[in-house]
Amino acid sequence: MKFFTMSKTVLRNLFTGPATLMYPQRKRVYTPITRGRVEITINECIFCGLCSKRCPTHSIMVTKDNKEWQIDRLKCCACNLCVEICPKKCLSMENHYFPPVTEKGQAIYKQQMIIPEKVHADKIYRVNMSTLTATVEDVPEQWKGLGGRVLTSTIVSQEVKPTCDALGKDNKLIFAPGILAGTMCPNSGRLSAGAKSPLTGTIKESNAGGTATKCLARLGIKALIIEGLPEKDTFYNLHVDKNGVIIQEEKELAGKWNYEVMKTLIKKHGDKIGILSIGPAGEMCMTAANISVKDPDGNIRSHGRGGLGAVMGSKKIKYITIDPADGPGVQIVEQEKFKIAARAFAKAVLAHPVSGESLKLYGTNVLVNVMNESGGLPTRNFRNGQFAGANKISGETLRDTIIERKGRPNHFCHAGCIIQCSQVYNDKDGNYVTSGFEFETIWGFGANCCIDDLDIIAEADHIMDDIGIDSIETVVAMGVVMEAGIIPFGDGPGALRLLKEIGAGTPLGRTIGAGAGAVGRAHGITRVPVVKNQGLSAYDPRAVKGMGITYATTTMGSDHTAGYCIPVNILRVGGFVDPLKKEGQVELSRRLQIGTAYLDSTGLCIFVGFAALDNPAVALLVADMLNAKDGLNKTAEEWRALGRKALLTEHEFNLAAGFTNKDDRLPEFFKEPVPPHNAVWDFTGEEIDSFWNF
Repeated sequence: MKFFTMSKTVLRNLFTGPATLMYPQRKRVYTPITRGRVEITINECIFCGLCSKRCPTHSIMVTKDNKEWQIDRLKCCACNLCVEICPKKCLSMENHYFPPVTEKGQAIYKQQMIIPEKVHADKIYRVNMSTLTATVEDVPEQWKGLGGRVLTSTIVSQEVKPTCDALGKDNKLIFAPGILAGTMCPNSGRLSAGAKSPLTGTIKESNAGGTATKCLARLGIKALIIEGLPEKDTFYNLHVDKNGVIIQEEKELAGKWNYEVMKTLIKKHGDKIGILSIGPAGEMCMTAANISVKDPDGNIRSHGRGGLGAVMGSKKIKYITIDPADGPGVQIVEQEKFKIAARAFAKAVLAHPVSGESLKLYGTNVLVNVMNESGGLPTRNFRNGQFAGANKISGETLRDTIIERKGRPNHFCHAGCIIQCSQVYNDKDGNYVTSGFEFETIWGFGANCCIDDLDIIAEADHIMDDIGIDSIETVVAMGVVMEAGIIPFGDGPGALRLLKEIGAGTPLGRTIGAGAGAVGRAHGITRVPVVKNQGLSAYDPRAVKGMGITYATTTMGSDHTAGYCIPVNILRVGGFVDPLKKEGQVELSRRLQIGTAYLDSTGLCIFVGFAALDNPAVALLVADMLNAKDGLNKTAEEWRALGRKALLTEHEFNLAAGFTNKDDRLPEFFKEPVPPHNAVWDFTGEEIDSFWNF
């Protein structure tokens, strides 16, 4: 019987396949519930380390800095706990085992996220108005990692001859979004415009809100460079989209004022486009002309200071339309990290009493009563530090008037703004007059020109937006006009009449449109509050000495935003430096000028600086967003070095243009005491020059 049993087995094996699988040529089929080995989808991992902490055999190691995940498969007990706890579900338990190994080290399974070097899809759009051609170029290596102000100033310093005629063929006009433009980062919608200034003769970067920066960023445009002058005496328009730039003769809107230009172009192209335009002041190349920017409501923001509207006018460009449709968008390498930092950043900005409360309630005009109380509100062409009519033009009165007339007491100048310091001001009948009604404009026609009627000042602001003239330079110029006796101080209707003369291009209008310095020279007036031919703003440098250092040393003429010392000198934000004393002012202005140049390069609004001054975590969060965007690992101080680079680049350009330390001085009349403190400007040249010791 045993013989037959064995024979049966032999015969069966002769005609059937082998019972043993020929591994590894043939793989075993496992059941769905088989626990084999842990696998990871590395590109979805956030390297939180929860899997490592939960592992009972300590077989998993996570290194966040290097973006590395590894497992020792010989230690793994296939418990599945790491898979269950993973918040991103990037771990899985595969139902097969790892191949046999001959050495223990071969059981170590390691994965590392490869952060690709940023795909520089960003391009440079270059327009040559001499040949009426446009090209799309790759970003040069030395410009990668730059944006906003540090990029415009770098391009100007490398491509513009410092001694050139600012309205000639060798000057260039550059628009550059900030590094964070087009992202979900709050308050990152600022656009930098750069050129050699026809007003000051120095390098210039002007910063504005509006919709243009997001449109450029979403098209992947790192910078738009406009060079040369056209041969034909006609105006052109530029249309920018994903395919490049189209240059066309402008036959319809040349000579029109800005509000009509905006309205016509929105009707033609839709409200999603960005618009940059000049008014008649820019067309006539007045050196105080600005560049107007469409805001989200179709109204106007401005690249105000430095006369860049005249540069655009010299190149015969009436307007630029930017269509972001089907653009490549903005690449963010580490999206989750960016979102976490952006949310924390927004929370910190809104938690601050100035950026989260005061500015939203009263706008920038909250400073009228603050500066008046401090004795630093320049009045009657900088003769006094207090204005008797301050309460009539204050932020509190402005808010009450706006609410009564059903305007908007808070409003954003660009998408993503959470501070909302802007507003919409209506007339007595509820009709729109102006928006972005800023403290410096209200101060200028108010205290400086002794006009205490908000309706007249609002109408003046509307006219200046419409004709495309810098409101700060113009209010300072109007103070000099009154100083010269052309109209008396307090003459609101007379001021409105003269503004319309600027738009009409009368001889007097052209003089005022050339700025405060031009008015002083034309009428033999020496009490002209300018540095490097640009008008001082709403803070008397004798009563707020930190602002005096900024006025004197900024690379762009007396630009108050270049190193805004008011938070520390007056508001006691980020510490306190006594505004009436010399001690600490040079160091304060230097620190704030570097910080401001850095913020201008990121595309952030300078008002996020209030939170940054009081909360050190804010600077770290900005660095986190910048790092996450491009997959970098720089410290906050390394990023801040962009501000230092911008300042030094600008300073070197100015030196090459012929400026010296002697140009970093305030006018002589500031040695006169200013009531109520009877403070004087008492810095020596050596003390001012020490600003550049860094």
